[in-house]
Amino acid sequence: MHRSGTVHFSLCIFLLVAVCSGCSAVKARDESVAPEVQQSQPADILKPSVDTMVKQKQTRLARTKLKATQSNKAAVTTRPTMTQPVRGIYVSGWVAGDKKQMAKLVRLVDRTDLNTMVIDVKNDYGNVTYRSQVDEVKAIGADVNPAIPNIKGLLAQLKAKNIYTIGRVVAFKDPYYAKKRPTMALQKKTGGVWKDKQGNLWLDPYQAKVRSYNIAIAREAAELGFDEIQFDYVRFPDNGAKVNRQVRFAPTGGKNKPAIIGTFLQEARLQVHQAGAKLSADVFGLVTSSKDDMGIGQTWRSIASTVDVISPMTYPSHYSSGTYGIHNPDLSPAAIIRQAMADAKKGNATLTTIGLQPAQIRPWLQSFTATWIEPHQHYGANQIQSQINAARKQGVTQFLLWNSECKYDYRS
Repeated sequence: MHRSGTVHFSLCIFLLVAVCSGCSAVKARDESVAPEVQQSQPADILKPSVDTMVKQKQTRLARTKLKATQSNKAAVTTRPTMTQPVRGIYVSGWVAGDKKQMAKLVRLVDRTDLNTMVIDVKNDYGNVTYRSQVDEVKAIGADVNPAIPNIKGLLAQLKAKNIYTIGRVVAFKDPYYAKKRPTMALQKKTGGVWKDKQGNLWLDPYQAKVRSYNIAIAREAAELGFDEIQFDYVRFPDNGAKVNRQVRFAPTGGKNKPAIIGTFLQEARLQVHQAGAKLSADVFGLVTSSKDDMGIGQTWRSIASTVDVISPMTYPSHYSSGTYGIHNPDLSPAAIIRQAMADAKKGNATLTTIGLQPAQIRPWLQSFTATWIEPHQHYGANQIQSQINAARKQGVTQFLLWNSECKYDYRS
């Protein structure tokens, strides 16, 4: 997903950090999915046109760092195939739309072994970062003052540089849509729209129109040329027990939180795959080891068995003291990543044992200094590399780096 927030994992308390250096999206990160899920179609009013559905890309530049290929047959397009492990960075919409800042990040990719950019499509505030053709986006003005003035030109530029592109769609934390369509937001049992303690509005995943809105944006981004769509905040608000006491959800149809998150991802997978892209989802770091959904609707089994790639947000600073027996997690990045990846591999092994195809594991790694916790350390090139090395020792060769300011001290 893109998306740095602070989370101390008792259940994860996120501190959304204000954007800086033109970076509009602060990724207070997430986790999600479900047991037995059913597949359904998104609302017709939000579906892209048939003409767009059958649109196909004809040629791809030969990729030296990473190649994504696709073909279209009867409106069902083959997913891009990655020939090398993804090694990427987060790029906010505002940075992506700034030629000078983007040129700097492209140079970083050129001189290192990085090959991927995760770019905001719909950010943490509910803003779509380019001029959209989705009817509902236009109706509510979610794409007014787009951060990226020429999305097609940007994607063409990145593809010419052999850079794999992932479109980050923040799903259910969407203050803008919730404000414009309050009946789609989580509702208080006492009346009115529910807000989290930071004052954010959340959408209700049980509402079919909410799911369709996000899926329509995801599909459009895939058709524009993104190689992969990544959902972030694909979950319910944290502190689930309190939320359950305060919120009146839309009719659940007998589905618990993990099940409806799973339904959403299956609906999205169908549309995104038809548009020729892969589907990924961000989950809380503790989802790798948690035995339940932590009240937010995310379980390893349900999500990793549905998407192509699962990205646990394994920022050492976000783990509480004592996790994995580590007193100060921020000071021990390698130990945290090693254990988290070991748990993720076990989760995938369990899926294989029961006949399910597991997703690829691609963790988000910490590329920021968590000054709000004590003790903490500066996260520079050495700390980043120690996380990468720890993941590799567990057989996980892909990674994404998160920094809300889009500033990276990375050397390959």
